[in-house]
Amino acid sequence: MNIKSLKLGELESLACDIRERILSVVSTNGGHLSSNLGVVELSIAMHYVFNPPNDPFIFDVSHQSYTHKLLSGRWNEFDSLRKFGGISGYTKPNESEYDYFIAGHSSTSISLAVGAAKAIKLKNEDRLPVALIGDGALSAGMAYEALNELGDLKYPCVIILNDNEMSISKPIGAMSKYLSQMMAGPFYQKFKSKINQLLELMPDSAAYMAKRLEEGIRLITPGMFFEELGLEYIGPVDGHNIKDLISALSVAKNMKKPVIVHAQTIKGKGYEIAEGPKEKWHGVSPFNPQNGIALQKSSQKNATEIFSSLLLELASKYDNIVGVTAAMPSGTGIGALIEKFPDRFWDTAIAEQHAVTSMAAMAKEGFKPYIAIYSTFMQRAYDQVIHDCAILNLPVVLCMDRAGIVGEDGETHQGAFDISFLNAIPNFTLAAPRDELMFKEIMEFSYSFNSPLAIRYPRGNFGLSDEFKPVKVELGKSQILSQNNENVAFIGYGNAVAKAYKVAKFLDINPTIIDLIFIKPLDKELLLNLAKEHKKWYIFSDSAKRGGVGEILSGFLQENNIKDVNIISFEYEDKFITHGSINLVENSLNISIEEIAKKIIL
Repeated sequence: MNIKSLKLGELESLACDIRERILSVVSTNGGHLSSNLGVVELSIAMHYVFNPPNDPFIFDVSHQSYTHKLLSGRWNEFDSLRKFGGISGYTKPNESEYDYFIAGHSSTSISLAVGAAKAIKLKNEDRLPVALIGDGALSAGMAYEALNELGDLKYPCVIILNDNEMSISKPIGAMSKYLSQMMAGPFYQKFKSKINQLLELMPDSAAYMAKRLEEGIRLITPGMFFEELGLEYIGPVDGHNIKDLISALSVAKNMKKPVIVHAQTIKGKGYEIAEGPKEKWHGVSPFNPQNGIALQKSSQKNATEIFSSLLLELASKYDNIVGVTAAMPSGTGIGALIEKFPDRFWDTAIAEQHAVTSMAAMAKEGFKPYIAIYSTFMQRAYDQVIHDCAILNLPVVLCMDRAGIVGEDGETHQGAFDISFLNAIPNFTLAAPRDELMFKEIMEFSYSFNSPLAIRYPRGNFGLSDEFKPVKVELGKSQILSQNNENVAFIGYGNAVAKAYKVAKFLDINPTIIDLIFIKPLDKELLLNLAKEHKKWYIFSDSAKRGGVGEILSGFLQENNIKDVNIISFEYEDKFITHGSINLVENSLNISIEEIAKKIIL
């Protein structure tokens, strides 16, 4: 869609149409709502002023790229948003040349823009990287590392700061507001450039006084921090005023320097129910747009709710329990703990590394930390898990939500790798519950366990409820759920025990079914006895095959010189997993119950 020839009134009308389109599709498909409604005008102004795809558009996290998708040839496809085989909820280069980079994790955009600026400089091309980053993403250190280098290099680059909760440099008073509006215009930027040229010719004393005057003005404007880093600053600009946005972005484009354009927006703009900093409207399931009520509500408690209630119960009993999450208080269930124990539970914002290391210090001080972070985001703190927790053998508990396939968020969010990357770390113990009753037992065990422990559990509901009786958890001990003397064993880990059970039911067979409970350490005695009678082991785990449960068990057999047991794993193959409903994704990977049943040889 070429919008450069449209007049202001037409652009404003387009913004209304886009909002209606986003609301219609997201209310049907689910997705990120409030963040996308908040950047409609910003995205229109970006496409109006700059020249994508020649100018790389880099969206931080990219969950707010829906308007960009609609403006870059995907209006008709937009109904397929987040559906299996449809367009992604994030930017994706193999979907469109207008999507410069794939993104699903926060605070990478400025680093990408710096790298693009370096490449453009070396190739001597007339292109300009443009990054759109939310103020929340500036809570992660990576953004500041990139800003620091950019301020030193001074390569042309435009960074649009989407300030949607007034969490960045709230203006102070009417004078500040007036100065901020003035600084967003071309007159001030041109005047400032001329003054800087003049100062180079003035005597030192006069130049000193002029500089002090400028610094005095900057002290009551929001841009001081960025200018101290060596970046030009424009704003704040009304992020819903297309005329002002076009003006500010045009100034930034022509400066040929690294520029921060600070735009203030309202999340959920145009849909009153979702307007403002309301976390529940950030990511939504399908809902009725007339009243905002979700279309489907499960009566069964999901794994996150179970974790939250179990940890709340433990924290009420033991006052040395502390905990943390990284910008996901409701998503991880820690919100309830923060509300009841605000001095013992914290949200660090988007700072997984800091979250883990700060809890390591608390563990050293005698507290019992529970670190609730999605499996996909725990990857961001891998060094801290090794360096700050494992080496000192500190009793932290990693509580990893969204383990396994997460559905519509796709490859950047799948919780496929935590078993593989944590199993390699000395001093770490890995456990996973199959259902609510075993989750309770594992949480009870976790409190008294005096070394690093990682617990993984799924997004949504467990596949089992009360089919099997729980057992008291002992370190490295598995549970035999059903037993026979035939050749076949189904070995499950975590929520995938349910799949082992359901495949057996589907085939109407009665194999020996094992719940490992722990994948590190293994129950060596049980496995050695199992290998004597059962020569076919079928492995069920919601994880990557490389470094996963099947390979761990294969290594165990090799170490024990057992050569007559055949292992077949139904874990994920060595590729990234696309977005879509979990059932359709599993079918595409040939690991649905029906597909697995075809591969079972008795």
